[in-house]
Amino acid sequence: MNEKDKMLAGALYDASAPEIQADQLAAHAWLVRYNATTALSSSERLPLLRERFASVGERVDIRPPFHCDYGYNITIADGVFINFNCIILDVVAVSIGPATQIGPSVQILTADHPRDPIPRKQGLEFGRPVHIGANVWIGGGAIIVPGVTIGDDAIIGAGSVVTRNVPAGATVMGNPARIKG
Repeated sequence: MNEKDKMLAGALYDASAPEIQADQLAAHAWLVRYNATTALSSSERLPLLRERFASVGERVDIRPPFHCDYGYNITIADGVFINFNCIILDVVAVSIGPATQIGPSVQILTADHPRDPIPRKQGLEFGRPVHIGANVWIGGGAIIVPGVTIGDDAIIGAGSVVTRNVPAGATVMGNPARIKG
């Protein structure tokens, strides 16, 4: 199993491996092209998203600038809106359900690091997938940490740090994000 295979499996991997570095360079070149499309409509940017992402539905609008590690681990359903300056660290799968709206400067993170200092010092890391349901609203500046699942119809308050799964229909806010009445 090479380092990319380990990464995609969520196992410890070395991010400096040549196959991973090549994928990051390809993603960077794609991001330069995508982030230069500010004068285009969302429908004009759609083919470019489909070039890089695992799957992209209809009526998807991701406003540049946008940033990701690879792109090929991201699945976006119909009617998703992602505002300016979103960061998705997609070392493993990130799925975003239909009609979800994501505010500016949101971070969706799958990259994680060992708690044990020895493998961390060796530069090893791993990923845990993030799943976001349908019709979710994520306020600006929120951070979604590795391994979190957000249920359908949930609301994430602006600036919240989501460290645990969010049930369907719940509203969470704060750092760490907690369910609000």
